[in-house]
Amino acid sequence: MSEWGSRRWGVLLVLCGAIFLEGIDIAMLNVALPVIRADLGLATGELQWVVSAYVLGYGGFMLLGGRAADLLGRREVFLWALVVFLVFSGLGGLATESWMLIAARFVTGVAAAFMTPAGLSIITTTFEQGPQRNKALLVYSGIAAGGFTLGLVIGGLLTSLGWRWVFFAPVGLSAVILAFAVPLIPRSVRERRAGLRFDVAGAVTVTGAIVLVVLGVERSAHVPVSVTAATLAAGLALLAVFVVIEKRAKTPLVRLGIFANAALVRAGLTMSLLAAGFFGFQFIVVLYLQELRGWSTLETSLAMLLLGVDVLLSPTVVPKLVARFGTTRVIFGGMLLAAASYVLFLPVAPDWTYSAMIPSLLLLGVAFALAYGPATIAATDEVDEREQGLAGGLLYTSFQFGAALGLSAAAAVNVANTRSGTAAFLMEGYRMALLVPVGLGLAGIVVAAAGLFGNRRKKATGSAAEKLVPVD
Repeated sequence: MSEWGSRRWGVLLVLCGAIFLEGIDIAMLNVALPVIRADLGLATGELQWVVSAYVLGYGGFMLLGGRAADLLGRREVFLWALVVFLVFSGLGGLATESWMLIAARFVTGVAAAFMTPAGLSIITTTFEQGPQRNKALLVYSGIAAGGFTLGLVIGGLLTSLGWRWVFFAPVGLSAVILAFAVPLIPRSVRERRAGLRFDVAGAVTVTGAIVLVVLGVERSAHVPVSVTAATLAAGLALLAVFVVIEKRAKTPLVRLGIFANAALVRAGLTMSLLAAGFFGFQFIVVLYLQELRGWSTLETSLAMLLLGVDVLLSPTVVPKLVARFGTTRVIFGGMLLAAASYVLFLPVAPDWTYSAMIPSLLLLGVAFALAYGPATIAATDEVDEREQGLAGGLLYTSFQFGAALGLSAAAAVNVANTRSGTAAFLMEGYRMALLVPVGLGLAGIVVAAAGLFGNRRKKATGSAAEKLVPVD
Protein backbone atom coordinates (compact mmCIF):
# COMPACT_ATOMS: atom_id res chain seq x y z
CA MET A 1 0.00 0.00 0.00
CA SER A 2 1.28 3.48 -0.84
CA GLU A 3 -0.84 5.22 1.76
CA TRP A 4 -1.65 4.46 5.35
CA GLY A 5 -5.23 3.31 5.61
CA SER A 6 -7.38 4.46 8.48
CA ARG A 7 -7.27 1.02 10.10
CA ARG A 8 -3.48 0.89 10.06
CA TRP A 9 -3.38 4.35 11.61
CA GLY A 10 -5.74 3.02 14.26
CA VAL A 11 -3.51 0.00 14.92
CA LEU A 12 -0.48 2.27 15.29
CA LEU A 13 -2.33 4.60 17.68
CA VAL A 14 -3.46 1.66 19.83
CA LEU A 15 0.08 0.28 20.05
CA CYS A 16 1.47 3.75 20.78
CA GLY A 17 -1.05 3.99 23.61
CA ALA A 18 0.19 0.67 25.01
CA ILE A 19 3.88 1.61 24.92
CA PHE A 20 3.05 5.01 26.43
CA LEU A 21 1.15 3.19 29.18
CA GLU A 22 4.20 1.04 29.92
CA GLY A 23 6.48 4.10 30.04
CA ILE A 24 4.33 6.22 32.34
CA ASP A 25 3.68 3.24 34.62
CA ILE A 26 7.40 3.01 35.44
CA ALA A 27 7.94 6.76 35.73
CA MET A 28 4.87 7.44 37.87
CA LEU A 29 5.79 4.75 40.37
CA ASN A 30 9.31 6.15 40.83
CA VAL A 31 7.84 9.54 41.74
CA ALA A 32 5.35 8.02 44.20
CA LEU A 33 7.79 5.77 46.10
CA PRO A 34 8.45 8.11 49.06
CA VAL A 35 4.72 8.60 49.66
CA ILE A 36 4.07 4.84 49.35
CA ARG A 37 6.77 4.13 51.92
CA ALA A 38 5.29 6.62 54.38
CA ASP A 39 1.71 5.36 53.96
CA LEU A 40 2.40 1.61 54.12
CA GLY A 41 5.31 1.89 56.54
CA LEU A 42 7.74 0.09 54.23
CA ALA A 43 11.36 -0.49 55.17
CA THR A 44 14.01 0.55 52.65
CA GLY A 45 14.52 -3.06 51.56
CA GLU A 46 10.79 -3.54 50.96
CA LEU A 47 10.60 -0.30 49.00
CA GLN A 48 13.48 -1.46 46.80
CA TRP A 49 11.56 -4.67 46.06
CA VAL A 50 8.57 -2.67 44.81
CA VAL A 51 10.87 -1.51 41.99
CA SER A 52 12.91 -4.72 41.67
CA ALA A 53 9.82 -6.94 41.39
CA TYR A 54 8.66 -5.10 38.27
CA VAL A 55 12.16 -5.09 36.78
CA LEU A 56 12.52 -8.84 37.34
CA GLY A 57 9.16 -9.63 35.79
CA TYR A 58 9.73 -7.29 32.86
CA GLY A 59 13.36 -8.07 32.11
CA GLY A 60 13.19 -11.75 32.99
CA PHE A 61 10.20 -12.69 30.82
CA MET A 62 10.74 -10.31 27.87
CA LEU A 63 12.51 -12.86 25.68
CA LEU A 64 9.88 -15.50 26.41
CA GLY A 65 7.16 -12.95 25.69
CA GLY A 66 8.65 -12.04 22.34
CA ARG A 67 8.92 -15.63 21.18
CA ALA A 68 5.44 -16.45 22.49
CA ALA A 69 4.08 -13.70 20.24
CA ASP A 70 5.69 -15.37 17.22
CA LEU A 71 4.43 -18.83 18.11
CA LEU A 72 1.04 -18.24 19.73
CA GLY A 73 -0.19 -15.23 17.78
CA ARG A 74 0.82 -11.59 18.23
CA ARG A 75 -2.71 -10.27 18.62
CA GLU A 76 -3.66 -12.92 21.17
CA VAL A 77 -0.55 -12.41 23.29
CA PHE A 78 -0.90 -8.62 23.17
CA LEU A 79 -4.56 -8.61 24.22
CA TRP A 80 -4.20 -11.13 27.04
CA ALA A 81 -1.10 -9.36 28.37
CA LEU A 82 -2.98 -6.05 28.31
CA VAL A 83 -5.83 -7.58 30.33
CA VAL A 84 -3.40 -8.95 32.94
CA PHE A 85 -1.63 -5.56 33.07
CA LEU A 86 -4.98 -3.85 33.70
CA VAL A 87 -6.07 -6.23 36.46
CA PHE A 88 -2.82 -6.29 38.42
CA SER A 89 -2.24 -2.56 38.13
CA GLY A 90 -5.60 -2.15 39.83
CA LEU A 91 -4.69 -4.73 42.49
CA GLY A 92 -1.51 -2.75 43.19
CA GLY A 93 -3.63 0.29 43.94
CA LEU A 94 -5.71 -1.75 46.40
CA ALA A 95 -2.68 -3.16 48.25
CA THR A 96 -2.62 -2.73 52.02
CA GLU A 97 0.53 -4.78 52.72
CA SER A 98 3.99 -4.67 51.17
CA TRP A 99 3.80 -8.26 49.86
CA MET A 100 0.56 -7.46 48.00
CA LEU A 101 2.15 -4.49 46.25
CA ILE A 102 5.34 -6.40 45.43
CA ALA A 103 3.42 -9.38 44.00
CA ALA A 104 1.20 -7.08 41.92
CA ARG A 105 4.24 -5.25 40.53
CA PHE A 106 5.92 -8.53 39.58
CA VAL A 107 2.92 -9.81 37.63
CA THR A 108 2.44 -6.37 36.03
CA GLY A 109 6.06 -6.54 34.88
CA VAL A 110 5.53 -10.01 33.41
CA ALA A 111 2.44 -8.74 31.55
CA ALA A 112 4.48 -5.83 30.15
CA ALA A 113 7.16 -8.33 29.08
CA PHE A 114 4.62 -10.10 26.86
CA MET A 115 2.77 -6.97 25.73
CA THR A 116 5.74 -4.86 24.61
CA PRO A 117 7.50 -7.18 22.12
CA ALA A 118 4.12 -8.36 20.81
CA GLY A 119 3.19 -4.74 20.10
CA LEU A 120 6.47 -4.03 18.33
CA SER A 121 6.15 -7.16 16.18
CA ILE A 122 2.59 -6.18 15.21
CA ILE A 123 3.98 -2.93 13.82
CA THR A 124 6.85 -4.58 11.94
CA THR A 125 4.49 -7.14 10.36
CA THR A 126 1.65 -4.67 9.64
CA PHE A 127 3.83 -2.10 7.86
CA GLU A 128 6.04 -3.33 5.05
CA GLN A 129 9.78 -2.83 5.38
CA GLY A 130 10.89 0.57 4.14
CA PRO A 131 9.58 4.13 4.54
CA GLN A 132 6.20 3.25 6.05
CA ARG A 133 7.55 0.86 8.66
CA ASN A 134 10.37 3.23 9.56
CA LYS A 135 8.01 6.15 10.06
CA ALA A 136 5.69 3.97 12.14
CA LEU A 137 8.59 2.82 14.33
CA LEU A 138 9.83 6.38 14.84
CA VAL A 139 6.36 7.54 15.91
CA TYR A 140 6.11 4.51 18.19
CA SER A 141 9.53 5.05 19.75
CA GLY A 142 8.82 8.76 20.25
CA ILE A 143 5.65 7.98 22.18
CA ALA A 144 7.53 5.34 24.20
CA ALA A 145 10.25 7.81 25.14
CA GLY A 146 7.62 10.41 25.99
CA GLY A 147 6.08 8.02 28.48
CA PHE A 148 9.28 7.99 30.54
CA THR A 149 9.41 11.79 30.80
CA LEU A 150 5.74 12.81 30.85
CA GLY A 151 5.13 10.06 33.39
CA LEU A 152 7.23 11.99 35.89
CA VAL A 153 4.92 15.00 35.65
CA ILE A 154 1.73 12.94 35.57
CA GLY A 155 3.01 10.93 38.52
CA GLY A 156 3.70 14.10 40.48
CA LEU A 157 0.19 15.38 39.88
CA LEU A 158 -1.49 12.06 40.72
CA THR A 159 0.63 11.52 43.83
CA SER A 160 -0.55 14.87 45.13
CA LEU A 161 -4.09 13.41 45.02
CA GLY A 162 -3.01 10.10 46.57
CA TRP A 163 -0.44 7.45 45.60
CA ARG A 164 -3.11 4.87 44.74
CA TRP A 165 -4.08 6.97 41.70
CA VAL A 166 -0.69 6.10 40.21
CA PHE A 167 -2.05 2.55 39.90
CA PHE A 168 -5.68 3.33 39.15
CA ALA A 169 -4.96 5.75 36.27
CA PRO A 170 -3.27 3.03 34.16
CA VAL A 171 -6.37 0.85 34.69
CA GLY A 172 -8.53 3.44 32.93
CA LEU A 173 -6.02 3.94 30.11
CA SER A 174 -5.63 0.17 29.68
CA ALA A 175 -9.40 -0.23 29.38
CA VAL A 176 -9.58 2.42 26.64
CA ILE A 177 -6.68 0.83 24.73
CA LEU A 178 -8.29 -2.61 25.04
CA ALA A 179 -11.63 -1.33 23.74
CA PHE A 180 -9.96 -0.09 20.54
CA ALA A 181 -7.44 -2.92 20.23
CA VAL A 182 -10.01 -5.73 19.97
CA PRO A 183 -11.65 -4.50 16.74
CA LEU A 184 -8.59 -2.84 15.18
CA ILE A 185 -5.62 -5.18 15.57
CA PRO A 186 -5.73 -7.78 12.78
CA ARG A 187 -5.61 -11.47 13.57
CA SER A 188 -2.08 -12.80 13.20
CA VAL A 189 -0.97 -15.82 11.25
CA ARG A 190 0.38 -18.28 13.79
CA GLU A 191 3.62 -20.08 13.17
CA ARG A 192 2.44 -22.89 15.41
CA ARG A 193 1.48 -25.96 13.40
CA ALA A 194 0.97 -29.66 13.99
CA GLY A 195 4.22 -31.16 15.22
CA LEU A 196 5.68 -27.82 16.37
CA ARG A 197 6.46 -28.04 20.09
CA PHE A 198 7.09 -25.17 22.44
CA ASP A 199 10.65 -25.25 23.81
CA VAL A 200 9.76 -25.56 27.51
CA ALA A 201 13.30 -26.37 28.67
CA GLY A 202 14.69 -23.39 26.80
CA ALA A 203 11.97 -21.11 28.14
CA VAL A 204 12.60 -22.15 31.76
CA THR A 205 16.40 -21.85 31.59
CA VAL A 206 16.59 -18.54 29.71
CA THR A 207 13.93 -16.94 31.91
CA GLY A 208 15.71 -18.17 35.04
CA ALA A 209 19.05 -16.94 33.69
CA ILE A 210 17.78 -13.46 32.86
CA VAL A 211 15.93 -13.17 36.18
CA LEU A 212 19.11 -14.05 38.10
CA VAL A 213 21.33 -11.70 36.08
CA VAL A 214 18.89 -8.80 36.38
CA LEU A 215 18.42 -9.58 40.09
CA GLY A 216 22.19 -9.56 40.61
CA VAL A 217 22.55 -6.19 38.91
CA GLU A 218 19.44 -4.65 40.45
CA ARG A 219 20.39 -5.62 44.02
CA SER A 220 24.15 -5.01 43.70
CA ALA A 221 24.00 -1.70 45.58
CA HIS A 222 22.08 -3.22 48.51
CA VAL A 223 23.71 -6.61 49.21
CA PRO A 224 27.27 -7.87 49.84
CA VAL A 225 29.56 -8.34 46.84
CA SER A 226 29.67 -12.10 47.47
CA VAL A 227 25.89 -12.34 47.10
CA THR A 228 25.97 -10.36 43.87
CA ALA A 229 28.79 -12.53 42.48
CA ALA A 230 26.98 -15.75 43.39
CA THR A 231 23.72 -14.55 41.82
CA LEU A 232 25.43 -13.48 38.59
CA ALA A 233 27.40 -16.73 38.44
CA ALA A 234 24.20 -18.76 38.80
CA GLY A 235 22.58 -16.70 36.06
CA LEU A 236 25.51 -17.18 33.68
CA ALA A 237 25.56 -20.92 34.41
CA LEU A 238 21.88 -21.18 33.49
CA LEU A 239 22.58 -19.15 30.36
CA ALA A 240 25.25 -21.67 29.35
CA VAL A 241 22.75 -24.51 29.90
CA PHE A 242 20.24 -22.61 27.75
CA VAL A 243 22.74 -22.33 24.87
CA VAL A 244 23.36 -26.09 25.00
CA ILE A 245 19.60 -26.77 24.97
CA GLU A 246 19.01 -24.45 22.02
CA LYS A 247 21.78 -26.07 19.98
CA ARG A 248 20.13 -29.47 20.40
CA ALA A 249 16.45 -28.47 20.24
CA LYS A 250 14.52 -29.24 17.05
CA THR A 251 12.31 -26.19 17.56
CA PRO A 252 14.44 -23.83 19.70
CA LEU A 253 12.93 -20.93 21.61
CA VAL A 254 15.77 -18.76 20.29
CA ARG A 255 17.42 -19.63 17.01
CA LEU A 256 21.04 -18.88 17.89
CA GLY A 257 21.76 -17.95 14.29
CA ILE A 258 19.81 -14.71 14.82
CA PHE A 259 22.88 -13.37 16.64
CA ALA A 260 24.75 -13.46 13.32
CA ASN A 261 22.70 -10.36 12.48
CA ALA A 262 25.33 -7.73 13.35
CA ALA A 263 22.84 -4.86 13.11
CA LEU A 264 20.55 -6.52 15.68
CA VAL A 265 23.44 -7.16 18.08
CA ARG A 266 24.74 -3.59 17.77
CA ALA A 267 21.24 -2.19 18.24
CA GLY A 268 20.82 -4.25 21.42
CA LEU A 269 24.16 -3.07 22.83
CA THR A 270 23.34 0.53 21.90
CA MET A 271 19.92 0.34 23.57
CA SER A 272 21.46 -1.18 26.69
CA LEU A 273 24.10 1.56 27.00
CA LEU A 274 21.60 4.30 26.13
CA ALA A 275 19.18 3.11 28.84
CA ALA A 276 21.98 2.63 31.38
CA GLY A 277 23.31 6.15 30.94
CA PHE A 278 19.88 7.78 30.68
CA PHE A 279 18.35 6.22 33.80
CA GLY A 280 21.56 6.50 35.83
CA PHE A 281 21.79 10.20 34.99
CA GLN A 282 18.11 10.80 35.68
CA PHE A 283 18.43 9.07 39.07
CA ILE A 284 21.33 11.31 40.17
CA VAL A 285 19.66 14.50 38.94
CA VAL A 286 16.47 13.67 40.86
CA LEU A 287 18.49 13.04 44.03
CA TYR A 288 20.34 16.33 43.55
CA LEU A 289 17.15 18.35 43.10
CA GLN A 290 15.20 16.72 45.96
CA GLU A 291 17.85 15.86 48.55
CA LEU A 292 20.18 18.82 48.19
CA ARG A 293 18.03 21.55 46.69
CA GLY A 294 14.84 20.61 48.54
CA TRP A 295 12.62 20.70 45.44
CA SER A 296 9.21 19.06 45.69
CA THR A 297 8.22 16.01 43.67
CA LEU A 298 6.16 18.13 41.29
CA GLU A 299 8.90 20.75 40.88
CA THR A 300 11.39 18.01 40.07
CA SER A 301 9.00 16.42 37.59
CA LEU A 302 8.45 19.71 35.78
CA ALA A 303 12.20 20.36 35.70
CA MET A 304 12.75 17.00 33.96
CA LEU A 305 10.03 17.74 31.40
CA LEU A 306 12.66 19.04 28.96
CA LEU A 307 13.69 15.42 28.37
CA GLY A 308 10.30 15.00 26.66
CA VAL A 309 11.49 16.93 23.60
CA ASP A 310 12.00 13.50 22.02
CA VAL A 311 8.21 13.17 21.68
CA LEU A 312 8.26 16.08 19.21
CA LEU A 313 11.46 15.16 17.39
CA SER A 314 10.97 11.43 16.82
CA PRO A 315 8.03 11.62 14.38
CA THR A 316 9.04 14.89 12.70
CA VAL A 317 12.77 15.60 12.49
CA VAL A 318 14.29 12.13 12.97
CA PRO A 319 12.65 10.56 9.86
CA LYS A 320 14.23 13.26 7.71
CA LEU A 321 17.62 12.71 9.31
CA VAL A 322 17.36 8.95 8.78
CA ALA A 323 16.36 9.53 5.16
CA ARG A 324 19.41 11.67 4.54
CA PHE A 325 22.10 10.05 6.69
CA GLY A 326 20.89 6.51 7.44
CA THR A 327 20.17 4.91 10.81
CA THR A 328 23.77 4.21 11.79
CA ARG A 329 24.93 7.81 11.44
CA VAL A 330 21.89 9.13 13.30
CA ILE A 331 22.44 6.63 16.13
CA PHE A 332 26.10 7.66 16.31
CA GLY A 333 25.08 11.32 16.54
CA GLY A 334 22.62 10.47 19.31
CA MET A 335 25.25 8.68 21.39
CA LEU A 336 27.66 11.60 20.90
CA LEU A 337 25.06 14.04 22.21
CA ALA A 338 24.19 11.75 25.14
CA ALA A 339 27.82 11.65 26.29
CA ALA A 340 28.10 15.42 25.81
CA SER A 341 25.01 16.04 27.94
CA TYR A 342 26.44 14.01 30.82
CA VAL A 343 29.77 15.83 30.63
CA LEU A 344 28.03 19.23 30.66
CA PHE A 345 26.39 18.35 33.99
CA LEU A 346 29.65 17.37 35.73
CA PRO A 347 30.38 20.89 37.09
CA VAL A 348 27.03 20.89 38.95
CA ALA A 349 27.11 23.01 42.12
CA PRO A 350 24.77 23.47 45.12
CA ASP A 351 23.70 26.89 43.84
CA TRP A 352 23.17 26.07 40.17
CA THR A 353 20.25 27.85 38.57
CA TYR A 354 17.78 25.88 36.51
CA SER A 355 19.01 27.69 33.39
CA ALA A 356 22.44 26.12 33.96
CA MET A 357 20.83 22.66 33.83
CA ILE A 358 18.84 23.27 30.65
CA PRO A 359 21.64 22.49 28.13
CA SER A 360 22.23 19.00 29.59
CA LEU A 361 18.54 18.11 29.90
CA LEU A 362 17.63 19.41 26.46
CA LEU A 363 20.63 17.77 24.80
CA LEU A 364 19.82 14.43 26.41
CA GLY A 365 16.23 14.59 25.16
CA VAL A 366 17.51 15.19 21.62
CA ALA A 367 20.06 12.39 22.01
CA PHE A 368 17.37 9.91 23.10
CA ALA A 369 15.27 10.78 20.06
CA LEU A 370 18.21 10.29 17.70
CA ALA A 371 19.32 6.94 19.14
CA TYR A 372 16.19 5.16 20.41
CA GLY A 373 13.96 5.09 17.32
CA PRO A 374 16.69 4.42 14.72
CA ALA A 375 18.07 1.60 16.91
CA THR A 376 14.60 0.02 16.85
CA ILE A 377 14.62 0.22 13.04
CA ALA A 378 18.13 -1.26 12.84
CA ALA A 379 17.20 -4.15 15.12
CA THR A 380 14.16 -5.25 13.10
CA ASP A 381 15.08 -4.20 9.56
CA GLU A 382 16.57 -7.43 8.25
CA VAL A 383 14.79 -9.91 10.55
CA ASP A 384 12.43 -12.51 9.07
CA GLU A 385 8.75 -11.86 9.82
CA ARG A 386 8.51 -15.13 11.77
CA GLU A 387 11.12 -13.84 14.25
CA GLN A 388 10.00 -10.23 14.68
CA GLY A 389 8.67 -10.95 18.18
CA LEU A 390 11.96 -12.57 19.14
CA ALA A 391 13.89 -9.55 17.81
CA GLY A 392 11.66 -7.22 19.83
CA GLY A 393 12.17 -9.37 22.94
CA LEU A 394 15.95 -9.25 22.53
CA LEU A 395 15.90 -5.49 21.98
CA TYR A 396 13.74 -4.65 24.99
CA THR A 397 15.57 -7.15 27.21
CA SER A 398 18.76 -5.24 26.38
CA PHE A 399 17.06 -1.95 27.20
CA GLN A 400 15.69 -3.20 30.53
CA PHE A 401 18.98 -4.78 31.52
CA GLY A 402 20.78 -1.54 30.70
CA ALA A 403 18.35 0.49 32.79
CA ALA A 404 18.88 -1.82 35.79
CA LEU A 405 22.65 -1.71 35.31
CA GLY A 406 22.80 2.09 35.04
CA LEU A 407 20.60 2.67 38.07
CA SER A 408 22.46 0.16 40.23
CA ALA A 409 25.91 1.40 39.24
CA ALA A 410 25.02 5.07 39.77
CA ALA A 411 23.41 4.28 43.15
CA ALA A 412 26.38 2.20 44.30
CA VAL A 413 28.94 4.88 43.37
CA ASN A 414 26.81 7.59 44.98
CA VAL A 415 26.48 5.67 48.26
CA ALA A 416 30.19 4.78 48.33
CA ASN A 417 31.25 8.41 47.92
CA THR A 418 28.72 10.13 50.23
CA ARG A 419 30.32 10.15 53.69
CA SER A 420 27.70 12.33 55.39
CA GLY A 421 24.54 14.32 54.74
CA THR A 422 26.26 17.70 54.47
CA ALA A 423 26.02 19.62 51.20
CA ALA A 424 29.71 19.18 50.43
CA PHE A 425 29.66 15.39 50.83
CA LEU A 426 26.36 15.08 48.96
CA MET A 427 27.90 16.97 46.04
CA GLU A 428 30.94 14.71 46.10
CA GLY A 429 28.69 11.66 45.85
CA TYR A 430 26.67 13.15 42.99
CA ARG A 431 29.74 14.16 40.97
CA MET A 432 31.37 10.74 41.32
CA ALA A 433 28.10 9.01 40.39
CA LEU A 434 27.77 11.23 37.30
CA LEU A 435 30.97 9.64 35.98
CA VAL A 436 28.97 6.42 35.52
CA PRO A 437 26.70 7.77 32.73
CA VAL A 438 29.72 9.56 31.23
CA GLY A 439 31.56 6.23 30.93
CA LEU A 440 28.46 4.49 29.58
CA GLY A 441 27.99 7.28 27.03
CA LEU A 442 31.56 6.88 25.79
CA ALA A 443 31.06 3.12 25.48
CA GLY A 444 27.91 3.81 23.45
CA ILE A 445 29.91 5.99 21.07
CA VAL A 446 32.34 3.12 20.47
CA VAL A 447 29.53 0.65 19.72
CA ALA A 448 27.79 3.11 17.39
CA ALA A 449 31.08 3.83 15.61
CA ALA A 450 31.46 0.09 14.94
CA GLY A 451 28.21 0.33 13.01
CA LEU A 452 29.64 3.07 10.81
CA PHE A 453 32.62 0.91 9.87
CA GLY A 454 30.36 -2.08 9.32
CA ASN A 455 28.23 -0.08 6.91
CA ARG A 456 31.24 0.99 4.90
CA ARG A 457 32.03 -2.66 4.25
CA LYS A 458 28.43 -3.17 3.09
CA LYS A 459 28.28 0.01 1.05
CA ALA A 460 27.81 -1.81 -2.24
CA THR A 461 24.55 -3.41 -1.13
CA GLY A 462 23.24 -0.66 1.17
CA SER A 463 20.29 -1.10 3.51
CA ALA A 464 16.58 -0.47 3.48
CA ALA A 465 16.94 2.17 6.16
CA GLU A 466 19.37 4.21 4.07
CA LYS A 467 16.96 4.11 1.14
CA LEU A 468 14.24 5.71 3.24
CA VAL A 469 12.41 8.63 1.69
CA PRO A 470 10.20 10.98 3.70
CA VAL A 471 6.52 10.13 3.81
CA ASP A 472 4.16 13.07 3.98
